Amino acid sequence: MALLRVIIVEDSEDDLLLLLRALKKGGYELIYTRVETREGLHDALQDPRWQIVISDHAMPNFSAPEALEVLKENGRDLPFFIVSGTIGEEVAVTAMRAGAHDYIMKDNLARLAPAVERELREAVIREQHKSDQQQLEFLMLHDQLTGLYNRVYFENEIKRLEGGHANPVILLSADLDGLKLINDTVGQKEGDHILNICADLLQKPLWKDDILARVGGDEFVAIMPRAVGRSGEEVVSAILAEVDNYNSNNDNIPISISLGYSVSDDSPDDLEEVLKKANNNMLLDKQKRSKSARNQVVRALLAALSERDYISSGHADRLEELCVMMGKKVGLDQHRITDLSLVAQVHDLGKVGIPDYILFKKGGLTDQEWQIMRQHPEKGYRIAQASPDLAHVAYLILRHHERWDGTGYPLGLKGSDIPLECRILSIIDSYDAMTNDRPYRIAKIKEEALEELKNCAGTQFDPELVELFLKIV
Repeated sequence: MALLRVIIVEDSEDDLLLLLRALKKGGYELIYTRVETREGLHDALQDPRWQIVISDHAMPNFSAPEALEVLKENGRDLPFFIVSGTIGEEVAVTAMRAGAHDYIMKDNLARLAPAVERELREAVIREQHKSDQQQLEFLMLHDQLTGLYNRVYFENEIKRLEGGHANPVILLSADLDGLKLINDTVGQKEGDHILNICADLLQKPLWKDDILARVGGDEFVAIMPRAVGRSGEEVVSAILAEVDNYNSNNDNIPISISLGYSVSDDSPDDLEEVLKKANNNMLLDKQKRSKSARNQVVRALLAALSERDYISSGHADRLEELCVMMGKKVGLDQHRITDLSLVAQVHDLGKVGIPDYILFKKGGLTDQEWQIMRQHPEKGYRIAQASPDLAHVAYLILRHHERWDGTGYPLGLKGSDIPLECRILSIIDSYDAMTNDRPYRIAKIKEEALEELKNCAGTQFDPELVELFLKIV
C-alpha cells in the first residue's frame, strides 16, 4: 500500500471516518491530521511532509475557500480537494478557479482515491517543472563555475542603482593574476579550482547585501551599495589579508589578485563611469604586480615539478655537469654555457602539466597518452616565457625534443636548424635516462647506453656530437 500523508479539514467525526475508509479502499496507508479552524490548518502546514489537503466545503467556523487562502498564505502547493454533499456546479467551478484541484460529492467517495492518485502524479510533474524553472532562472543570473552572480545580473543591478538612491556605492574591480598561465600549463581543471578559491577570498570581507559577480574569465566585480562609513581601501586591504593568509597556509599555486575601486559618493558620474575608474585602478595595480605574480606561479610550478622528481638534484646535477663539459668542448661562449646549464635544470618544466598516471606509468604509453606527453615542451615554453628569470631560455625548452632527422616535436626541426644547446641536451638527457632507473624500466649499464647512442646517431642525435660525447664519458 502507498503511504499517504493527508490534512483533513472536517468537523464531522462520521464524515472523517468515511473519508479515511474511501482512501484505504483505494490502496492508501494513511498518516493524517484533522483540523477544523484557520489556526489549526496554519499550524499543520508548518510540517513539510504533508502531501494533500481534503476539506469539507462548509463548516460552522471554517470553509474550503478559507482553507485555500491559508494554503496560499503559507506558500504550499499541495493538491487540494473539496468534499461536499450539497455543492452546486457554479460553486464548484468557482472553487476550481480559486485553486482547488477537484471536488468530490460525499455520495460518490469512490472517486476520491483515483483523483488523489492523479493529482499526486500531477504534483510531482509540477514540482519538477518548478525545480527546472528555478534552475533555469538561477543559470540565467549566476556563473555556473563559482555560483556567483554573472554579468547579466551585474549589469541589471548597475542600472537599478543608477540615480544615486543607494549612494555612496563602492565598486570594486578584481582580476585573478596568471590564470592563462595556469590553464596552459597545469590545465583548466586546476584553473577552475583557483577561480573558485579566488571567489571565496573575495567574498569573505564583503557584507550580506553586497553583490559579487564574475563578469569574465578571470574578472570579478563587487557592488557595495549604501556604503556609508565604509572605505574601499579597507575592503582592498581585507581581501589582500585573506589572500596572504591563504598563501601562507597552502603549498598549492599561490593566489594573486589585482584590485581597484572607485566610489560614487554624491558625484554626478553615473555608475558606468565609476566602474571605468575602478577598472583603471585595477589595471594600474596589475601593472605593478604582474611580474611578481607570474614569478610566484613559476616558482610554485618548479617546486611542484621538483616534488615529482623531474628536477631532483641527482638528475639535474648530472645533466648540468655533462652539458657544461660538452659546451666547452664545442666552443660555446660563457653566456651560452650558462644558458645551457640553466636549461639542463628546467627543460622538463612543462611536465608539471602532465598527469602522474602518464609520467610514472610502468608500461608503454598509449597513442593518446603520447599526445599528452608531447605537449610538455610547449607547456614549459609558456611557463618560462612568464618568468623574467627563464624567458631567455624559453626557446630552448620549446625545442629540446627535436630530432636530427626532423621527426621530433613539437616543431619538426631538422639537423642544424635545431639549436646546438638542444642537440647537446638531447644526447645527455637520453644517456642519463638510460643509465638510471625509470618507472617503465631498469637502468642499462654504461656500455649498453653508449651503444644505443651510436645506433641513433644520424636519426635522433647529431652524429658529430655523439662522437664527441663518447670521448668525454
